[in-house]
This record gives sequence, structure tokens and C-alpha cells, in this order.
Amino acid sequence: MSLALAGGASPLAAAEVQHRTDYSIRLSGLPVATASFRSEFNGNRYSISGSLHSAGLADIFARTQGTTAVSGIVNRDKLRATSYSVTYRSGKRGRAIDVTFRNGNVVHASMVPARKKPDNWVPVSSADMRAVLDPISGLIIPAGSRICPKTLPIFDGESRMDLKLTSKGTKPYSTKGFEGEVVVCGIRFVPRSGYKKGREDVEYLRNLKSMEIWFAKADAANVYAPVYVRIPTKLGPVTVSATRFGG
Repeated sequence: MSLALAGGASPLAAAEVQHRTDYSIRLSGLPVATASFRSEFNGNRYSISGSLHSAGLADIFARTQGTTAVSGIVNRDKLRATSYSVTYRSGKRGRAIDVTFRNGNVVHASMVPARKKPDNWVPVSSADMRAVLDPISGLIIPAGSRICPKTLPIFDGESRMDLKLTSKGTKPYSTKGFEGEVVVCGIRFVPRSGYKKGREDVEYLRNLKSMEIWFAKADAANVYAPVYVRIPTKLGPVTVSATRFGG
């Protein structure tokens, strides 16, 4: 989940802009992980680095940690990545993903170790990797651009999905570094390729109609970025809440 900030309708000034967002991730109110993202912008270029660590009971069963990095160009209506990477380890298992983009198209994608594909795997076609966004900077929306409704075509290095945002009004929100109105979007998950057909968790997310994502405006950077996500699950709601936004 991301959380960088960039300029709005025009390129950023030459002065470097920095932003930090911290998150608390909970399941049924119990802490399961924390995440932090740091962003830097210089002219029309940006870079984001993030980290995630398991917490609470989740840390007892399988310690999980991961890092991510993305860099690219700030366009008028989106952040367009040139490179995206993520590495993570849960218990004794780990994986590294690297993706290179050119003009929004994937020109290289690797996963180490490679995943063994079952017979009912839905393969990612070359068409699926054109005009896509990475899952980090894809969720950063410049001010002046429509926040929701819109469809975000996401490729995360293995799977291609659409995130369909619909407008649900505004709500008040406050956290360290921010207090004000946020834009509330309903969010639907539409898997396209790069997943096991009929997989229970994928089908559950596909059919879910009550997910929400809230976007707050970072005035200095003139963009909207997520500060709250709610995903109902069979074990209770998963919530991702910003404990710090900026500063």
C-alpha cells in the first residue's frame, strides 16, 4: 500500500519534496503489522521506499517483513513508474520481485524463486502488461484529477488486476500531520490474470462489495493518497490506518 506524494497538474518545483506515511494494520482490531513509506520528489522524478513488519500475534506465528522501492516520472494525471521491486520473507519463505516499465508498459518482470504454476493458472499475456500501473504509485492521485470513479489497471510483478473505484462522498479524518475531509471510494477487485482459477481467496475478493479506501490531500505536494482501507474477511475486518501522514 503506498504512500508517496507528488505534484499536481504541473511538474514539481526544483526543490526536493519529501513525505512520510506510517500505517497500522489490524485484523478485528488486533495489530498484525506496521508499514512505513518515505517518498522523495525532485523535479518530475520521484522515488518511494517502503517497509512492512508483522506485529502482535501475527509476529508469533510467522515473523514477516518486506521492503519495496519504486521510482519513475510524474505525469500530469498519474505517477508513471520506471522500476518497481519488492522483497519479503515470512518465516523461512521469501521472494523477490522486480519489474521494469517503459511508458506504462512492462518490459521486464522477474520473480525469484519462480512460482510453480498449476494447470488452472490464468497466464498473464503481453496485452495484460500494457498501459498498467504498479501497486504503490498507482494509488497516488494528483489533485485536479478524478479520484473516484476510476479504474486502476495494476500489475504487481505476477498478477494483473483492476481496482474499480466508485464515489461514496467524504468523511472527516484526523491523524498525526493531517486533519480534514477525506474522499471515500468504494473499491472492487477484478482479477484479470496471474492467479489460480477458482482460488477461494481470489473469488472472495472478487465478490466483495463492501471494501473502502479513503484518500487524503497532501496540500504541500498537491496529491491525494490513501489514509484508510477496510477489507471485510471471514475472520473479521482488516483495516489499514494512517498513523502519520506527512511531516
